[in-house]
Amino acid sequence: METELATWHFIVAGIVFVMLGALAHVVRAVFNVFPDKLSDTPAVNVLVSSDYSWGDYLIGTEFDDGGYYRLDSLKNLRLSISYWLFAGFGMMLISAEAAQMVAYGIETGLSAFVELFWYRIENLRA
Repeated sequence: METELATWHFIVAGIVFVMLGALAHVVRAVFNVFPDKLSDTPAVNVLVSSDYSWGDYLIGTEFDDGGYYRLDSLKNLRLSISYWLFAGFGMMLISAEAAQMVAYGIETGLSAFVELFWYRIENLRA
């Protein structure tokens, strides 16, 4: 099935990427058992910690006093959402096949949601 890529696909994909960025922020903060930042030296943190990277050091990801990723940091939330938006839109703009797959997924999901809605309405009447 050939799906024609339209502007509204990019808008919906942007909303999805924002939600995925917010979800990634929460998952990194809540489900992290071990601290990311173990010392004040970035090289030691990169070598020892599996979740801390040079990107965290360069962009200024915020950690609490225990070395854990801060859930209440708006900067961390903004960075996570920005990363997902740039990566998602970059993927869609660079690869036509990826953009087609995203558009197909959006249309399939939307049509499934509409069909489910009308199915529930029909069952409500019965």
